[in-house]
Amino acid sequence: METSIEFKVNGFNHQTKVKTGKTLADVLRNELGLTGTKVGCNTGSCGSCTVIMDGKAVLSCILPVEAAGGKEIVTIEGLAKNDRLDPLQEAFVAEGAIQCGFCTPGMVMSAKALLLENPSPVEEEIRTAMAGNLCRCTGYNKIIKAVQTAAEK
Repeated sequence: METSIEFKVNGFNHQTKVKTGKTLADVLRNELGLTGTKVGCNTGSCGSCTVIMDGKAVLSCILPVEAAGGKEIVTIEGLAKNDRLDPLQEAFVAEGAIQCGFCTPGMVMSAKALLLENPSPVEEEIRTAMAGNLCRCTGYNKIIKAVQTAAEK
């Protein structure tokens, strides 16, 4: 069965027909071509699929796309403005918080949602906000430092 979904993604209105049961990640990647949203586990366990929906971090690999109807979604592609990286993205680069890069979009989006809610988080708040994001490469310290650096800016 198909349903029509309307939502705003990265500032642009979208209306699309999708099969019932598709996830937001499926639609973002396969219908809208926004492949920055990664799907690692497909169970909501790794955080690589994190996007921001109405200001909150959500796991798009387990979110039925119907739940995004009427919502505003921001993906990693929507953070940069006028060919300039978001300060958080710049901090991830400057602090060496990116290695293989697979988890990075989800990490950045979780951190961005935190900074939207709390522009000056302490380390414990950062660690709590990032707890649902797994990384096999960095050991997390550089990621925490990048979020702190961005918060200072």
